[in-house]
Amino acid sequence: MTLLIELFSKTLLQVWHTLSVNWIFLAASAVIAAALKLYVDQDRVAAFLKRNRKSGMLAATLASVATPLCSCGTTAVILGMMAGSMPWAPIVAFMVASPLTSPQELIFSAGLFGWNFALAFFIASIALGLLGGALAQIFESRGWLANQGRFKPISGASGLIISAESIQSKPRVTWTQFMHETWLAGKRLALFFLGFAFIGYLLNNLIPSQWISSLFGEGQVYGVPLAALLGVPFYFNTEASLPLARALLDAGMSHGAVLAFLITGAGTSIGAIAGALTIAKWRIVGLVIGTLFIGAVVFGYGYDFLLLAGAL
Repeated sequence: MTLLIELFSKTLLQVWHTLSVNWIFLAASAVIAAALKLYVDQDRVAAFLKRNRKSGMLAATLASVATPLCSCGTTAVILGMMAGSMPWAPIVAFMVASPLTSPQELIFSAGLFGWNFALAFFIASIALGLLGGALAQIFESRGWLANQGRFKPISGASGLIISAESIQSKPRVTWTQFMHETWLAGKRLALFFLGFAFIGYLLNNLIPSQWISSLFGEGQVYGVPLAALLGVPFYFNTEASLPLARALLDAGMSHGAVLAFLITGAGTSIGAIAGALTIAKWRIVGLVIGTLFIGAVVFGYGYDFLLLAGAL
């Protein structure tokens, strides 16, 4: 019983220390999340992409990393792009980059891992979105992506008109609404943070640290791809997985392995794949998964190499 109390006490102290260091980043993330939820939604994103149709992949990638759309919102934007008969390149770019990051996640990850890691994750999200879009453009030009959508394109601009009307009709956001949304976002973020940080540090205290370092530590050749594979079944969501990944980092996992875990987990988790399959067929989904997995491994190895070289 004494050992159990000591285990829980140690774990709680570790969670408290992490919270005391990162609370300002959590608060900033909650404010940003509330602002983006109130002022940016799938209608605005879809309208932006339709206005910037010529920009294609770049516009889709930038829109995806600048907005905190949930899976439903992402699906709605993609369906709008498909209904507007957009080519696969911007659609795939959005599918690849959208689950990976957002402004509040940039702040959140900066608090947990430092700005170098947070910016590397953000840049990787943009690069992989552009890469997925470029590959889709090449494959589509060769006819390999024909009939891969599960919905028929609808001609006409009615979708844009509807979106524009819905945007104009949105009521003005009040200070009370903003504070309420900030409170809700902060409460959700805090619950996930505390819960999964506790789980992560509890596992650290139960599992010998040399086990983690021997599998995922710096210098382990297979650590990065193994972490990328584990991201698929064990990634829950951003709020939960970032503190869990921080605990794994403290246990000996390399920064590159953590980066690979977060990239594949966010984009190729079981929920993300199931959602993608409701929109597109296996060639598109396979392209998204392949881009994310290979990109995760490349960026993971690259980050560890830069750390080893003293460039970060």
